[in-house]
Amino acid sequence: MKNTMQMRFLSVPDNVGLARVAIAALAGQAPFSLSDIDEIKVAVSEAVSNAIIHGYKGKPDGWVELTGTLDKLGLTIVVEDFGVGIADIEQARQPSFSSDPERMGLGFVFMESFMHGLHVESTVGKGTRVEMQRFATIQGELSRDAQ
Repeated sequence: MKNTMQMRFLSVPDNVGLARVAIAALAGQAPFSLSDIDEIKVAVSEAVSNAIIHGYKGKPDGWVELTGTLDKLGLTIVVEDFGVGIADIEQARQPSFSSDPERMGLGFVFMESFMHGLHVESTVGKGTRVEMQRFATIQGELSRDAQ
């Protein structure tokens, strides 16, 4: 089984919910528990929010691309923006670090804790690509294919 969805939307805060619903619908096609799907939705919310808040500095005219690919191992999600980029990815991934003093700086922490894999690529002035994996579980254990 393999299924892929892709969507592109403006960097408007209301579109965080749209991204959550789309990924939840895709994840619902795999053997994920409701708890798994809730965690996947939080990770997607954080990645999309980061793109909107930090990538585009809250400007509503940037594009965010969301891709979800479901296969026998589980779900791979890519969130990409074409905004300001991240100068120091390692620093950005540290708990409590934020380029916005109004934010808690826990986005990457949540993504890392709720997903089985997280990879971040960024180029200053060109944007950021966040790729996350969540392996399918069968009765509480990772799929044998994912081990």
